[in-house]
Amino acid sequence: MGGTEHLTVQREGATLVLTLNRPEAKNALSLPMLVGLYDGWVEADEDDTVRSVVLTGAGGAFCAGMDLKALSGKGMEGQQYRDRLKADPDLHWKAMLRHHRPRKPVIAAVEGHCVAGGTEILQGTDIRVAGESATFGLFEVKRGLFPIGGSTVRLQRQIPRTHALEMLLTGRPYTADEAARIGLIGHVVPDGTALERALAIAEQINACGPLAVEAVKASVYETAEMTEADALKSELERGWPIFDTADAKEGARAFAEKRPPVYRRA
Repeated sequence: MGGTEHLTVQREGATLVLTLNRPEAKNALSLPMLVGLYDGWVEADEDDTVRSVVLTGAGGAFCAGMDLKALSGKGMEGQQYRDRLKADPDLHWKAMLRHHRPRKPVIAAVEGHCVAGGTEILQGTDIRVAGESATFGLFEVKRGLFPIGGSTVRLQRQIPRTHALEMLLTGRPYTADEAARIGLIGHVVPDGTALERALAIAEQINACGPLAVEAVKASVYETAEMTEADALKSELERGWPIFDTADAKEGARAFAEKRPPVYRRA
């Protein structure tokens, strides 16, 4: 199991928990954090015993975005991390889920600040839970910057365009309730319980057939920009093979026998 000084990795049953761990800086992005994140996504993809991923932050914050000192060339400590980035110049975009989509469901558990790059990473997750005092927003324009982590593309596809443009162009903060109202997040829970709720959702996913879960997620994203006719064709191509799996037969058998199914990814 991987991890770095700014990113911890833990297992909770079949769920891999990735924790942004730089609380003194509200978990602002650093090179060690980005390398750890990327390695965490790879671990989740490659380990068939992992059925879901929860992404959260330590110390009552999710992520305050890019460390501006790091952006100016300072604070990118660790030669081993610089070597990793040099070997794969796209690594930071994969870490932020801009150029990588994990095949397992990713649930965000947000407390406190989730702004700028934090809101950009959030858009790469599948299910989102936030504490009631959480704060969201894309502050880049207020600093004369551009939200280049994917927000000008993704946000308008995830929430109504009028809300996307307001968030992008004003750079103002959004409360958790407002973020839920416009559809950026799915659940608002009491402060300090976002991780608990995210893990509960993960457990529900983990109880389902893993091949079916991964195929459903893939189909949703693959068909998002297709015409309805092409999307329905693609859905059949993804879906029909699932019915021929041993897991599908086990699901039906377990239902008939009134017992929990035992899925084997087969």
